[in-house]
Amino acid sequence: MANSTSSTKRWLPLEANPDVMNQFIWGLGVAPDEVECFDVYGLDEELLEMVPKPVLAVLLLYPLTSQSEQERIEQDSAIKEPSSGVYFMKQTVGNACGTIGLLHAVGNITSEIKLVEGSYLDNFFKSTAKMDPSERAVFLENDREMEVAHSVAATAGDTEDAAKVIQKIIQKNPDSINFNVIAISKKNEGAI
Repeated sequence: MANSTSSTKRWLPLEANPDVMNQFIWGLGVAPDEVECFDVYGLDEELLEMVPKPVLAVLLLYPLTSQSEQERIEQDSAIKEPSSGVYFMKQTVGNACGTIGLLHAVGNITSEIKLVEGSYLDNFFKSTAKMDPSERAVFLENDREMEVAHSVAATAGDTEDAAKVIQKIIQKNPDSINFNVIAISKKNEGAI
């Protein structure tokens, strides 16, 4: 988790697995025919052609290093508030970056997709629409329903394979055992 104002609450990490993420967002109120997560196997043109279109958002899982943390701290001091209309929340719960990345991705494409009326996500985004990023973080931190849904999703998937991938990364860089997920979403008029 990359946040200096974190709480003591920690969740299990959410596996970066499209099947896990799809079941998670579909269970929270994104209709399966509206949005689906897919793996991106590389940035070569032929690999990107395998990604179904349109692409509404991208989640990126990357290892945290002392350099990336220093850069984040410098950027945090320069960034005041997100652009108007961009859905953003701070992360205060440990290991919640996957869930927060999904919330950022879905929250920034609600004009492009339909959420199930009365679903968890429909209610969540309506409840937090007028909050600032810190207030949204507190709301999420105290939201037992999301904590339970995250826990169910975090225990799904093929954890043996995920553990092998993490072990390989740790072997390459033993000082880096932390990972983060960020979301990149296109908003109206090109705001990201």
